[in-house]
Amino acid sequence: MNVRRRRRDWGRIALLAWVGLVLAFLFLPIAVVVLYSFNGGRNLYVWTEFSTAWYPAALDNPRVLGALAVSFQAALISAVISVGFGAPAGLALARARGAWSPAFMVLAFVIIGTPELVSAIAQMIWLDRLGIFDGLARLSIGHSLFNIAVVALIVRARAEGLDAALERAAADLGATPFRAFRQVTLPLIFPAVLAGALLSFSFSFDDVIISLFVQRPGSSTLPLYILSSVKPGLKGDVAAAVVMTLGISLAAIVAAAAIMLRGGRKGRALGDLAG
Repeated sequence: MNVRRRRRDWGRIALLAWVGLVLAFLFLPIAVVVLYSFNGGRNLYVWTEFSTAWYPAALDNPRVLGALAVSFQAALISAVISVGFGAPAGLALARARGAWSPAFMVLAFVIIGTPELVSAIAQMIWLDRLGIFDGLARLSIGHSLFNIAVVALIVRARAEGLDAALERAAADLGATPFRAFRQVTLPLIFPAVLAGALLSFSFSFDDVIISLFVQRPGSSTLPLYILSSVKPGLKGDVAAAVVMTLGISLAAIVAAAAIMLRGGRKGRALGDLAG
């Protein structure tokens, strides 16, 4: 027994060490960028002193503020479009299955798995042919095509995990199908809808490839501004803008994860009560 226990302990230690190495490999470069955004020197590759001066400098830059505004607007519009189309599609996949369901699922995974460069070039040509030349509209539509599939899959997974007894109980109490959906189904899938909206916002906010191809003059996003500014060398205000972009994206992702976890516990509790 002692030998087995020691083996399990060594195996647990080895597993934790491996996880630590993987996390360090993934996040250490990000930590370095965050750290060097507080470097007071003009050459960020050489540490001189701790300073927060680059953050006010970035926020005082009209180009940064303009690109940030475009990114926020495009991300918000993209999230609305993605939820408007993706949430009903995900619910239909879970509750109204038919001969179309497998084809739609394949299409959703094809959209997600298509190389972003291919998708960006195709969207550039498609938007030009449709005569859509407004920069904000092109960014919002271009980002939402990927996000619709993401929202649909998230809502589908959430709806399939709900106990159908809840809707049957509402029907037994005299609720119409629409009322049962509004008062029972919608509140239960709302965490998935909100999580999908937050993820759509995050994916749109930090997108580079699609934005690079579908943008128009005057509609540069913050990631594109960062990309163009990094070419001559990493400067302090650019590093600060990178960290701000990272913070906004992480906040949306963490909020989406928290909402999904909380919604999952709530759904299981209601299912137990209905059972």
